[in-house]
Amino acid sequence: MPDIVLQDGSIKQDEWVVVSRPEDGDSLNPPNQKALIPVDLWLAGYERYAGREDIGVWFDSHQEPETLGDKVNELTVIAVNFPKFTDGRGYSIGRLLRERMGYQNELRAIGDVLLDQLQFMKRCGFDTYALRPDKDIQKAARCLGFFSQGYQAATDTDTPLFRRRAG
Repeated sequence: MPDIVLQDGSIKQDEWVVVSRPEDGDSLNPPNQKALIPVDLWLAGYERYAGREDIGVWFDSHQEPETLGDKVNELTVIAVNFPKFTDGRGYSIGRLLRERMGYQNELRAIGDVLLDQLQFMKRCGFDTYALRPDKDIQKAARCLGFFSQGYQAATDTDTPLFRRRAG
């Protein structure tokens, strides 16, 4: 199994498998282990998946987190796919889940996740990061701690730096 980076920069083995969207006509069959399934398929099969701590969801960058509604905190893990490093919609999904929807559990970045994005993902509320396989996971801790302070308010602090300094 691959490794995953935690928000503090530590590394652990990833227990979750990302289940791809099935082809047209095929049904979704999550494996008998912790699985992240497409969010729309989780909603469509809500009666089957509700209350299962071994099933989480993943959002593609074009999907809206509001589709979860009041079910958001029923999920142990929500992953957000970054299909390519230039697609920044995943940052917005992370902030919406944390700030507007009050998501309290694990928020994971998956897909084309690069080292230089980790600090920004952290500020948007992501807890764990599945790096692209060709990246050196041992450098992740340094990248997560590169900046000691952020200027703007974000999910990690609701007060901008100029107000923190004035206080």
